[in-house]
Amino acid sequence: MQITYSRIIHLSQIIDRNIPLWPGDPPVEFMTVADIADDGYYLRSFSLGEHSATHINAPNSFVTTGVGIDDYPAESLVLSAVVIDICEVAINYPDYALSIADILTWEEKYGEIDSGSLVLLYTGWQHKWTDRNAFFNQDAQGIMHFPGFSRDATQFLLKERHIAGVGIDTHGVDPGQDQSFTTNRLVLAQQGIVLENLTNLDQLPPKGSTLAIAILRLRGGSGSPVGVLAFVP
Repeated sequence: MQITYSRIIHLSQIIDRNIPLWPGDPPVEFMTVADIADDGYYLRSFSLGEHSATHINAPNSFVTTGVGIDDYPAESLVLSAVVIDICEVAINYPDYALSIADILTWEEKYGEIDSGSLVLLYTGWQHKWTDRNAFFNQDAQGIMHFPGFSRDATQFLLKERHIAGVGIDTHGVDPGQDQSFTTNRLVLAQQGIVLENLTNLDQLPPKGSTLAIAILRLRGGSGSPVGVLAFVP
């Protein structure tokens, strides 16, 4: 693959103690191990969940026989990306799920999605990142309300467009109300790519960018925080 680009953009959120965390996930912690005054160098240890911050999910996060993130080959982590923008509808309907009709409308403008593409859904939720309540948008029963991919759209993308995976700027590629994690399960059953908590999707064109996903090769990891770089043409 030859990558030509005019600029490179971070698609990963900065990791800090106060980032939005999925209920039940461990907190983000930093501890100073050495400092310049006493030790001549500065060093910290850190801990966070495998699905915290901008991250990738692995098949074994949903299926016990699935592979861990360390089994993803390097060539599977560099992909061409398309961006579908649903911000206008999501701002009024936070439970909105991408439909097949949305995909076909996008393709009328930009052409058919190429096989092996990573489909990114720009919902506008990246702008809510610093407000945990707005980001998760939980109701009185604790149910989350944020947009994502519908089952039908995911199946269409996998079977008809043969995509490599999906990504989104919310905390889940599945809509907040979908507690069965349908899109995750469908994509990960094919050892595809699932990226969550992306940012700066508004800076990408609808098609043509190349993404490089830098995983932490955690043995048996259910996923990993990732640094994602977009090479924009």
